[in-house]
Amino acid sequence: MADQSRPVTGYPAYSGAGHQPNGYPNTATATAYPYVAPPPPPPQNQGTYFHVAGNPYYSNPYASQPRATFVHRFFAFLIGSILITGIIIFIMWLVLRPQIPQFRVETLTLSNFNISTNSLISGNWDARFTARNPNSKITLYYNQIEAAIFYKSDSISETTVPPFVQGTKNETTLRATFASLTAYLDDRDSINGERNRGAVNFNLRMMTRVRFQAGSWWARRRILRVYCPNLSVGVSANSSSGSLVGGSKQCSVGL
Repeated sequence: MADQSRPVTGYPAYSGAGHQPNGYPNTATATAYPYVAPPPPPPQNQGTYFHVAGNPYYSNPYASQPRATFVHRFFAFLIGSILITGIIIFIMWLVLRPQIPQFRVETLTLSNFNISTNSLISGNWDARFTARNPNSKITLYYNQIEAAIFYKSDSISETTVPPFVQGTKNETTLRATFASLTAYLDDRDSINGERNRGAVNFNLRMMTRVRFQAGSWWARRRILRVYCPNLSVGVSANSSSGSLVGGSKQCSVGL
């Protein structure tokens, strides 16, 4: 019977490092651990691969395309709307041919005119205008009509004119009266010099809101400014009254 206490012979000696298959590193012990392989290369024609611990994903360069498409369509719609609106306005202008009204001063009379030694001017002015609507398809509606009379740039008196409606190809007569008791003039010597020469120049200004109306489907509202300069009133140093010299005067009109 063999002696069991004797060492066994005929086997290779024990090595502390475990033998691993080709291509794998030797481990410190014979115990094997799993080896983590690197991630596979990204497939062709795909987005760049980003490896984030716990959350690997592929980027999608096409994710922003819906937003870009929306922006392009929005700007295309905006530009198209502007072009269509401009074409409509141009066609309406060709059809209606809107023109601004025309104004002229027919008469201007002055009474109770006086200039005090302390440069205060007093008097009464009575102006009559003619307003003409040159449009054949547009009716004019005048509101909030304000008028003022000046000597050079010094305001003497202000007043209002009643609103009115003016049909196509129509002429309307307007009247504006002014009164002053204590208006101050910066250049008293200048107006006295004109008076000594037999005539004083005044300026009339008017501002009003006008609605241009074509039937019930087209309307435009504008502020109309009327300026009537150099209205020469014949009044001498020995007189307190006078009237417009040289007949009616055309006024300049602007929007």
